[in-house]
Amino acid sequence: MIRFFVLLLALLPMAASYAQPIPPPSISARAWILMDYATGQVLASHEADTRMEPASLTKVMTTYLVAEALAQKTLTLQTPVKVSERAWRTLGSRSFIPVDKSVSVDDLFKGMVIQSGNDASVALAEAIGGTEEVFAGMMNRTAERMGLKDTHFLNASGYFEGATPSHYSTARDMAHLAAALIRDHPETHALHATKEYTYNGIRQHNRNRLLWADPTVDGLKTGHSNAAGYCLIATAKRSPRRLISVVLGTESDAARARDSLNLLNWGFTAFEAVKLYDKGQAVSQFKVFKGNQNQVGAGFTEDFVVSVPRGMAQKVSAKLVSRQPLIAPVAAGSVVGTLTLSVGDQAWGEYPVVAQSDVAVAGFFGRAWDSLRLYFQ
Repeated sequence: MIRFFVLLLALLPMAASYAQPIPPPSISARAWILMDYATGQVLASHEADTRMEPASLTKVMTTYLVAEALAQKTLTLQTPVKVSERAWRTLGSRSFIPVDKSVSVDDLFKGMVIQSGNDASVALAEAIGGTEEVFAGMMNRTAERMGLKDTHFLNASGYFEGATPSHYSTARDMAHLAAALIRDHPETHALHATKEYTYNGIRQHNRNRLLWADPTVDGLKTGHSNAAGYCLIATAKRSPRRLISVVLGTESDAARARDSLNLLNWGFTAFEAVKLYDKGQAVSQFKVFKGNQNQVGAGFTEDFVVSVPRGMAQKVSAKLVSRQPLIAPVAAGSVVGTLTLSVGDQAWGEYPVVAQSDVAVAGFFGRAWDSLRLYFQ
C-alpha cells in the first residue's frame, strides 16, 4: 500500500485571510491565458481549454522540432535544403525562397520564425520528415508527449484556404508549448526577439509588434486566418519572473497586441515574485527503503519562484507530501513528492518535488532487512 509522509513547512507566517489580486483587464480575445513560466501557474484565463484553430501559432511546434533536430545533429544550420514545388507554392505569409534551389536551414529557420514564412515551414518539415504529412505525425506525437491533450496538427504552417476545425489547439496548450520551447531550446527562443532580417535582398520584419512596444518582450509568435482571427503568444521577462500570454481570436493586429501587453503588464503589476527555494536546495530528506543510502534529498531543478498577489508575500505557507514508501532504485529527477502552496487560506498550487540524486539498490542483506521493516509497517 502506498503511504504518504506529510511535512508542514512554515516558509513564511500563515495568514488568516486572503486578499484578492487586482482584477484582470478587459480582454477582447475569444480565448486567452496568462501563465507564470517558472511554475506553470495560471494567473488568469478565459476559455483557455476551448479548441480553436491556431493559424501560424502552429509554427511554434514546427520550431520546436527543428530545434530538436539541430540539437540531435540530424540537421545543422548549414545543411542545404532543396525547396520543393509544394513548399514554394504554399500560400499565405512567405519568406520568398526559390523553387528547386538549395536554401540553408539557417535561412529557412529565420524565414519561418521571424517572417512566419509558410513556404519555409513546409521546406523544413520536408527536410525532417520527408513529407509534410509525416512531419505532422511527428508534431502530434510530440504534443502527446508534452501532455497537450487538446491539440492536433495537420500541417507544419497552420495555413489552410478555409476553416479546418480538425487542426486545433487551445490557449492553455499553446502556453505550455511556448514554455517547453523556452525551457528546452533557449537559443532558438532568442531568435524570436529578432526584429528583422534580409534574405535574397528582401528585408523581412517580425510581425510581433510588441518587440517595438516593450523592451522586456522577447517573443514569441503571431498568427492570423479568417477562421482563427488574430492570435499572439507573447512572453516577457522582468527579473526574476517570466510570464507567457496567449490571446486567440481577436479582431485585429492592434487588438492582439493591446490584449497581450495589457495581460503582461497586469501580471507583473498585480503579482509579485516570491523565491521559496534555490536550484538544488533540499526541501527535505525523504526515507528510502532497499537502497545503498537510507534517504534522498528532494527539491527543484530550477530556482522555485512563485507569483502571489502583491502584498501577500508574507502570507505564503506550504505542505510537503512525500510518496512512501520510496523503494530503490530512485533516479535523480524522478518525482518523489508534491509541494502544495497556500496564500492565506486559499490553495495556490501543487508542484512536483524531485529526487536530487540517484539511490542504487542495496545488497542482499540490506534489501532483506528493509523488506522485513516494510512488512511490519
